[in-house]
Amino acid sequence: MNSNDLFEYAEQHSTPEYPFLDRLNRETNLTQIYPRMLTGHMQGMLLRLISQMIKPRRILEIGTFTGYSAINLAMGLNSSPKEEGILHTIEVNTEQEEIICKYLTEAGLEKKVVLHIGEALKIIPALNEIWDLVYIDADKPNYLNYYKLVFDHVRPGGYILADNALWDGKVLEPNTRSRDTRGIIDFNEFVAKDDRVENLLLPFRDGLMIVRKNAY
Repeated sequence: MNSNDLFEYAEQHSTPEYPFLDRLNRETNLTQIYPRMLTGHMQGMLLRLISQMIKPRRILEIGTFTGYSAINLAMGLNSSPKEEGILHTIEVNTEQEEIICKYLTEAGLEKKVVLHIGEALKIIPALNEIWDLVYIDADKPNYLNYYKLVFDHVRPGGYILADNALWDGKVLEPNTRSRDTRGIIDFNEFVAKDDRVENLLLPFRDGLMIVRKNAY
């Protein structure tokens, strides 16, 4: 039995993909040049459960792609009669706006998600929010820049998640000249030494870094 068999078993014994997420999954695979960038059912489910456990009021997502992860994260937003939970998501590619908005509407989340099109390093400083949860899944050379940029705006006890933290195993190549790989390695090493946080690098799919900002 190999790892693919175990993953298939795990998927068969997990909550099935919602129909609108299945449609988004299919459309992404049919229309996108790099469909493997899609979060996918199992990781999407993990993100949704994390969000539902934290019950955040403010989420920042850096890197939307076609919106699969944004939808899952937004499904855990904590809203009250006085204040609606909001997810801000940033996507640099203007061509993705149509598919993102289409499926946010199908999911009934169009009023809970604010889509920003442009460069995250320019957009983030203009967002006047304190984040309960931040999800980083954008250009790899800037992972550490994003982490430093958002850190002071994450509430004590809040969380930062980062996808692709194992980068297809390339993190084991310390002398690499790849800017993407170097960006992930630098990010992982910085977080591991950051005494302001607790962190777990979860070896799930391509690696998910889970960071909790100390509450004191």
